[in-house]
Amino acid sequence: MEKMAIATVNQAHFTAASISPLRFSLPSIGKSPSLYLNRSARGTSFSARASVAVEEKTLTKAAVIRIGTRGSPLALAQAYETRAKLIDSHPELAEEGAIQIVIIKTTGDKILSQPLADIGGKGLFTKEIDEALINSDIDIAVHSMKDVPTYLPENTILPCNLPREDVRDAFICLTAASLAELPAGSVVGTASLRRKSQLLNRYPSLKVVENFRGNVQTRLKKLNEGVVQATLLALAGLKRLNMTENVTAIMSIDDMLPAVAQGAIGIACRSDDEKMATYLASLNHEETRLAISCERAFLEKLEGSCRTPIAGYAHRDENGNCFFRALIASPDGTEVLETSRKGPYAYDDMMKMGVDAGEELLSRAGPGFFNR
Repeated sequence: MEKMAIATVNQAHFTAASISPLRFSLPSIGKSPSLYLNRSARGTSFSARASVAVEEKTLTKAAVIRIGTRGSPLALAQAYETRAKLIDSHPELAEEGAIQIVIIKTTGDKILSQPLADIGGKGLFTKEIDEALINSDIDIAVHSMKDVPTYLPENTILPCNLPREDVRDAFICLTAASLAELPAGSVVGTASLRRKSQLLNRYPSLKVVENFRGNVQTRLKKLNEGVVQATLLALAGLKRLNMTENVTAIMSIDDMLPAVAQGAIGIACRSDDEKMATYLASLNHEETRLAISCERAFLEKLEGSCRTPIAGYAHRDENGNCFFRALIASPDGTEVLETSRKGPYAYDDMMKMGVDAGEELLSRAGPGFFNR
């Protein structure tokens, strides 16, 4: 037997948490009882009745599935979504204790004072969870797909993507209705080089704070305190946290091409665990899996990381074909290269589209492009 940190849903274990008043609201995660909020209208303060409870509990083999996840509200929302879908597909898992959620702190969660690119780039939010999976401390791992490196650790597979959420980015600001309305010199906070480069390409008069990190609540708190005048966040996360009331405007795909795999949840298991693979097969959304495979083939060709401004989005068009758009940019936004592909919505064709797009942009960019 082994001790692990388990996120419980027993209200008796909750501890009260006080939150400073903000003008933005915190999430209530769907049907999950892990967060209980007392929210008022936007523009006023709120308080949290309780935070996610984590306790030390002895794990036994009684749990049918142990879900590994980060401990942020968004990560937990995704874990609870996974649990709900498992129970819907397999009613026997509704029994108390059949599914346990194991919270694992990752390197990316521990180091918040530096830009992601400076502390190792890819894998910062997945490495420790993958290790727990390989060591059999958990049975499946729930990831935000845009955090997952293009290579998977040995002895693991990622056979399941849940249906993709909205891929667009959200503009959030207290003083302007859009990026175009921000005065010259306004400061926009983002931890994403992809967002920074596309933003500066269109609005070179704005300034960008790169190390604008932390979970959604932390970023909104910084915005409310005037650290920055605006920020950009993935709309998918805000939807999963029931926080869309904080959105000032939704950016179009033309204005801000999404990150590869944005809005997608991936679930991994050990390659020799047929039982878990069978469970995950029942949850997989094949249209999403194919789109993510196309985008990740593009990313892999470019050997992309947090140091490289790269965007890519594949989807099924009105005729049932795959339409893939891709972009790379210099970090300062002075140069943006774009391309697109269209073809059958089938795995081999879509993988080829991703690779071809990557080869084209690499050829056009030439050496040193990402160092400008």
